[in-house]
Amino acid sequence: MTDKAHLSLMEYFGEVPDPRMLRTQRHELLDILAVALCAVIGGADHWTEVVEFAQSKLAWFSTFLKLPNGIASHDTFARVFRLIDTPALENACHRWLASLVGRIEGVVAIDGKSVRGSRDGKKHPLHIVSAWASEHSVLLGQVRTADKSNEITAIPELLRLLSIEGCIVTIDAMGCQKSIARDIMASGADYVLSLKNNHPHLCLSVAAWFEQGLADGSGKQACSYRLEPAQSGHGRIEQREHWVTTLPGYLQRATKAWEGLQTIAMVRRQRHIGGKISSEDSYYLSSLPMSAGAEAIAKAARSHWAVENQLHWSLDVGFREDACQVRKDNAPANFACIRRMALTQLKQETTKKLGIQGKRRRAGWDVAYMQTVLKMDSI
Repeated sequence: MTDKAHLSLMEYFGEVPDPRMLRTQRHELLDILAVALCAVIGGADHWTEVVEFAQSKLAWFSTFLKLPNGIASHDTFARVFRLIDTPALENACHRWLASLVGRIEGVVAIDGKSVRGSRDGKKHPLHIVSAWASEHSVLLGQVRTADKSNEITAIPELLRLLSIEGCIVTIDAMGCQKSIARDIMASGADYVLSLKNNHPHLCLSVAAWFEQGLADGSGKQACSYRLEPAQSGHGRIEQREHWVTTLPGYLQRATKAWEGLQTIAMVRRQRHIGGKISSEDSYYLSSLPMSAGAEAIAKAARSHWAVENQLHWSLDVGFREDACQVRKDNAPANFACIRRMALTQLKQETTKKLGIQGKRRRAGWDVAYMQTVLKMDSI
């Protein structure tokens, strides 16, 4: 954590322009944003709960907010969040997150998630692509996918917002694209990209190379190998093996357009559930050199799941994000941004050994703990 982590979050909220006409501004935009964030941290999941929480904590809010006309109604919260410029709010979020983390190291996992409750009639649900710093356990940034688009167009936009020099970027098969590999290398980072059937010929070639190499024993080309200790839990035992090798000569021409590509890798996962054994092989393209070894691939593959387990799972279980039916205009994306800021604050708070739901309840009950979560000495 850097000294910048102690800058007031309110300063970043203050950069968001107010979309309302001056004569309609009975409540300060900064107050509305701050109340929404605190209420979401304290357990509120929709606008009515936000207002109920704020009214119950009116005396406390009055100590650091202006509140010229008290707490806004739930209709006002809904209307204002529909109007707020999402890129402006996300930019404030990005700058605040950068101040929290400082220089990023290790694996940055990029993945998308749909907010299913935001679907409205024929309108597709909001889909957000997020970058998660696995070692820091903190969100680095997020970008919503454009209408009638997908993650392939959103990922480059997200990469442009991040300072990831020296990091290893992991993305699932959707983001295994030549242009994205090029953007990652331009950012000064390396990549480990999951290779599946969206590149059928390349995937089959890589799979055939490893299949032949394992059948021959060592194969015609040296591999780095790692066997991880078996892990048990939830009624199953899982064993993982990792192989990585330099790009075979016969694939170099076919992969010439993949910027920085140096190695290919395979991960084999064997699961023992009851008396049954299942096996799954996954393949990867990487800009990491052979000297990094199978350990680097193993770490990247493991760390990528942090974006699912620590971010997406926490949003679904801890914040009930998929059940949220905020649907109009910019409100789904803006409320999703507030949820992610709340999650980051809760994960950064480590004095209480509680899950996200437990921390939210505690923050709602205990003003002193809420102040700890918010670093109120800086607000």
